Amino acid sequence: MVRKKDQDAGNALEKALQDTRDKHYLLRLYVTGTSPRSIRAIGNIKKICEENLKGRYELEIIDVYQQPDIATDKMIIALPTLVKELPQPLRRLIGDLSNKKQVLAGLDIIHKVRTPKPHSEQK
Repeated sequence: MVRKKDQDAGNALEKALQDTRDKHYLLRLYVTGTSPRSIRAIGNIKKICEENLKGRYELEIIDVYQQPDIATDKMIIALPTLVKELPQPLRRLIGDLSNKKQVLAGLDIIHKVRTPKPHSEQK
């Protein structure tokens, strides 16, 4: 027999997953030309989006060498930077986006899972 508490938790999880599936994502990736980190960031975010957001995202790639005023206006100080404009809240991820779990958590596609420290490290 399934307890009501377990059933409610299962229903809440299914609703959260459905809410994520219905969201449309607006992403902007700020890069510096064709630097190796920029190329990796572009490839990584395209792969992540196609695997997890297929048909539900817009990705705009902005080269700050070609449009330096945009980086200043948007207060982009490190590159590459991915900005999740929608759905709210706004999020910024810096780097080549090679850590898939971090990117998915930063985009609120999955929630961060905290692993407890071993007892020897806890104080």
